[in-house]
Parts: sequence; C-alpha cells; structure tokens
Amino acid sequence: MIRQSQGFLTQLYAIADFIAIQLMFLLSWWLKFRSGWIPFDSPLPFKHYVMWSVAYAFIAVAVSYLVNFYTPKRRKRFSFEILKIVQVHVLSLLMLLSLLFILKEVDVSRSYLLLFLVNNILFISFYRYMIKVSLKRVRRKGYNKQFILILGAGSLGRQFYTRLKQHPELGYEVVGFLDDFQEKHDTAYQNYKPIIGKIDDLETILNEVIVDEVIIALPLDAHRKFGSIINTCEKIGVKTLIIPDFFDFLPSRPYFDNFADMPLINVRDIPLDELRNRLFKRAFDIAFALVAIVLTMPVMLAAVIAIKLSSPGPIIFKQERVGLNRRTFMMYKFRSMKVLPESASNTEWTVENDPRRTKVGTFLRKTSLDELPQFFNVLFGHMSVVGPRPERPYFVEQFKEEIPKYMVKHHIRPGITGWAQSNGLRGDTSIEERIQHDIFYIENWTFLFDIKIIWRTVINGFINKNAY
Repeated sequence: MIRQSQGFLTQLYAIADFIAIQLMFLLSWWLKFRSGWIPFDSPLPFKHYVMWSVAYAFIAVAVSYLVNFYTPKRRKRFSFEILKIVQVHVLSLLMLLSLLFILKEVDVSRSYLLLFLVNNILFISFYRYMIKVSLKRVRRKGYNKQFILILGAGSLGRQFYTRLKQHPELGYEVVGFLDDFQEKHDTAYQNYKPIIGKIDDLETILNEVIVDEVIIALPLDAHRKFGSIINTCEKIGVKTLIIPDFFDFLPSRPYFDNFADMPLINVRDIPLDELRNRLFKRAFDIAFALVAIVLTMPVMLAAVIAIKLSSPGPIIFKQERVGLNRRTFMMYKFRSMKVLPESASNTEWTVENDPRRTKVGTFLRKTSLDELPQFFNVLFGHMSVVGPRPERPYFVEQFKEEIPKYMVKHHIRPGITGWAQSNGLRGDTSIEERIQHDIFYIENWTFLFDIKIIWRTVINGFINKNAY
C-alpha cells in the first residue's frame, strides 16, 4: 500500500525534484545564453554552470527534507505547497549565493540565477499541481486509501463522518466507530459504518484492523480517557487527532498559540494580526488613497460646488463611527441631506424617497460619490480601502445584542468597500449576511483578496440601488 511505501515515495519526490531542477537549468541556460532574447556578456563554460546547478539541486533537496516538504500533504491546500516551494528555493538560492561568495565565484551571472530561480518555482509548482490533481482522481476511484477509526458515535463523530464522505478526493475510509454507550447506530444512521466495539477495545482493534489515524470525537466529560487513548495509539504507532467538543465556537481555521509556555487555541485566526501584513496593507492603503484623491480631485471639486450652490450648510458631513478595536472616529462624506440635528443623523436610518435629501445629495448617494472624502480617512489611519463598513455607535450597541459575532468586524480597520459590498450587500440589505461576509474576509485576508474586492467594486459599478 502507499502508506507502507512512504519512504520510497519520499525518495521518488526527491529524485523528481532533482531532475526538474536540471531541466530548468538547461532551459534557463538556453534562455539566457543561446536564445538571443536576453543580452549577456561572455558566459562561463557550460560545464561550470552544470557544476553549480548540481550543487543547487543537492541544496534544494536537503532543504526540502529539513522543512518536511516531502511528508504527506493530502489534507493541505495546494497554496500551502506553493508557499513551501517558494521558501525552499529562495532559501536554496541564498545558500548557493553564500557558497559562491565564500569560494569567490564572482563571474556566475546573477541574472541567470534569478531566471533559474523563477523557472524552478514555476515548473515544480506546475508538476506538483498535476500530481495533486492526479492523486485526487485516483482517490475518488477508491485507490490510495487511508483508514480511520472514529472514537465516539455521538453527534460529533457522526458530523465528522458526514463531512468526510463529502470529500472522497482526500482518500480516507472509516473502518468503524467505537462507543461506550451504543452498540449500533440509530435507525436514521444505518448507512454509517458500524460500531465495532467500546473505547476499552481500542488496543485490540488496532492490532487486528489496519488503521492509519484515530479520530477522538468524544464529549468533554470523557476527557479523562484521552490520556490512555493517546498512549495506546502511540504504543501501536497510529496517529491521533482530536475534534474539540466545542468546535462550533471556533472559526473554520483555528490555530494553536503559545502563552507562558502553555498551548492555547486561538479562536479567531486573523491574518492582519501579523505585523508584516498590517504594514503591507497600510502602505497599500496610503498609496491607493493618494492616487485616488489625485484622480478624483476634479469630481470632488464639482461636488463641492454643486453642494454649495444647491443648499445651505457645510460641504463635508462628519459622523461618528465605530472602527478598529471599537474606537470611534469621525467619518467624512459629502453632505447629501439638509442640515439636521446631530441626534437625528446618528440614530435614524435613511429610507426610500427620504425627504431630508437634497437633489444633489440624491445623485451623490446613488453614485457613491458622497464616499470620496473617506480616502482622507484612509490617509489619517481611521479606515482602510478594503474592510467591513463602519457603523454608528447607536446601531453598534443595538446590533451587538441582536446579531451573533457582530463585534468581530472591529478586529480590523473598517473600509470604504468590502467583501459584502462587492457582493451587492449595500444599503438596505441583510445585516446578518453582511457580517458573515465580513468575518470571512477577516479570516481569509490576503493582498490578492483586497485587489479582487477593489476590482469587483469597480466592475460592478458605483450605482447603488439600495442607497437612499
């Protein structure tokens, strides 16, 4: 079976990577020195580059072993593999450059090495993707199986079994359940794998049945049994995984943290908690806001003139909103309504055909041009270009009691546009749906995700039929 030949497969991956690197060496050599597409000085002899290509291949394979790149990854997303590939080859190139520096090999073309690096990353990513797709097809047909034993036939174990059956491409097969309180499933679950014993039968069953992983899906009041279960599994050499009985409270991708040398489950994985991500997003926000202000300056000047001529009152409407870490700030808009008492503007929703709007204001709200001053909020650090839309304190206090997880949106800076808004959830739409989209964005933020949201906002247009 595949699992019995994992050592062989690891060696096969290493050999395949070695061959792939040599192929990319030949391609990079041809592109740099023979194609005529890239200018170059007189190259070193071909055999000289062959020598360093072989050295690089050995370094890359060694680094891959060190970072466990050749271990099974059937449960991992392909994005994880791409990240590993980039890490392995960037680190390998840095090690090669260090070696070249120590040996005073200064004549090796640096542009060739860069081309070599890029080709390696692209080609190895491509062939690994093809392998992953092929393995998924093989597993769907019932080959390359891994066998699982579920401890606990209650709601937790049944829910895991149901979800596992929805992903045949993972190649897992449940051999059965162990449970202390049931001998067979209820009538509604007769199509499930059978209950083949009690928890105390675990060691006997592991010795008699082929099992690769044991899933502990027991309730919290059975935690006293976890120690003996884990000891039994490790004695036999079987992997153990635990589904926490409180997993309904956790996000889709919780992670373990460390505090005072104690492992903790972080119930909200927020990529923007990392300093490098925050700095990158902030730099992008400042650059984007500056460009947007310059490009829209003629439109903003026209709006200023139109507002001033159409109705008395200030041009900019300032309103208190709740932002990052529940701190309040003044959000700027072009005024679109007649001057109102502050209490009314802070506690009342706008409605269709709202008599408080001015004619110019109606146009500004429909086209979202009233939001343009918020790019200054971005520059001041109150907001981001992309993020959950901020709300007034009066409604925040109301929604946090009525809508589950509403306050999670305040873990990051609010935005001018967001995942909810780019999906049409603007104006008079479901608050619950907006929060679901906001939480998804918060837990899955990437720079490319921001670009996607901005692009969708632009493509879908600025006309908002729900803006009153």
